[in-house]
Amino acid sequence: MLSTFIIALREGLEAALIIGILVGYLVKTERKHLLRALWSGVFAAIVLSLGLGAFLSFTSAELSTRGEELFAGTTALTAVALVTWMVFWMQAAARGLRDELHGKAENALLGGPLALAVAAFAAVSREGLETSLFLYTNFKTVGPFSAPSVGLILGLLAATALGYGLYKRSVKINLGKFFTYSGVALIVVAAGVLANGIHEFQAFGWLPGKSAYAWNFTWLHDDALPAALLNGTIGFSSHLTWLQLIIWGAYLTLTITSYLRPPVKVKTLSNA
Repeated sequence: MLSTFIIALREGLEAALIIGILVGYLVKTERKHLLRALWSGVFAAIVLSLGLGAFLSFTSAELSTRGEELFAGTTALTAVALVTWMVFWMQAAARGLRDELHGKAENALLGGPLALAVAAFAAVSREGLETSLFLYTNFKTVGPFSAPSVGLILGLLAATALGYGLYKRSVKINLGKFFTYSGVALIVVAAGVLANGIHEFQAFGWLPGKSAYAWNFTWLHDDALPAALLNGTIGFSSHLTWLQLIIWGAYLTLTITSYLRPPVKVKTLSNA
């Protein structure tokens, strides 16, 4: 529940901010008649994201056990790569995001309502597709419980409320700190997804050390609450191999260190 809430809140708020910036730009420039085209693009992006989630679930259900292991491992690594790229991209682009979206909207307006719908679709679908892929891998991690669904719904509702409040200027939050802290939380969740992806490849036979456990608490079932909490947040199950633990630690250390490192200031030589 906690991990899906973090994913839905972070990605949902990013999408809500993008939509709010575009809507605000159209209202400010007195082009409200184009809002229908904008919302059409947003709706299409949501449908595409839901379609990806349905496709992943259907494909996984139809595969054999070994095919499902390979599919789950591949989607896990893909999700980790996309989310890692996303948190670093947002960190670098957050300050100029408003101007960038305004520029894209202005260029799209030259092509008419359809071009605006396409621009909105492209901006929102990136967040939606990443969310669908990451949530699918995370649902595979925590198992078929109702708690992840509750976390997903609560996260999306909170993101929508925050996005609307920011648009109406009734809510003020430090977006820089929010994205920094939520980015760290997403990296931690991604590390858990990565560890589970490694496990899938070990089960498939592509990676060694399937039976070399760092710990193996056979008395603690994965369905139990403590195991579900650990697995759903940081990816630690009741049985974890040394390879999973090493890769989990290396990814977490290197990624968070790079993410929190202060930006390098370029020194310029002054004329003597």
